[in-house]
Amino acid sequence: MNLVKIIEYLRNRLKTVVGICCGVLMLLVIVDALFVSKEHAHTAPEHWPAFWAVFGFVACALIVLLSKAYGHAGIMTREDYYETKDTGENGGDEE
Repeated sequence: MNLVKIIEYLRNRLKTVVGICCGVLMLLVIVDALFVSKEHAHTAPEHWPAFWAVFGFVACALIVLLSKAYGHAGIMTREDYYETKDTGENGGDEE
């Protein structure tokens, strides 16, 4: 199966994909809360159920937001940055 077809298939069923992802996340939180031993945790927050899931989500969201802010602060440029300005009939490509 072509990768583009898979992406289109998932995009057309976005609510189902989001629902499945939320269900898997809830299942992981329940498994973490009930079955994972926390007696050898190094810090106090590690004793909380789903600490690493929340930590990972917050860290990922911060990376995305900070990267976006950094890009808009000066790294991004206009779309026609590499296009030449029209200086003549040939569009500036005279040799």
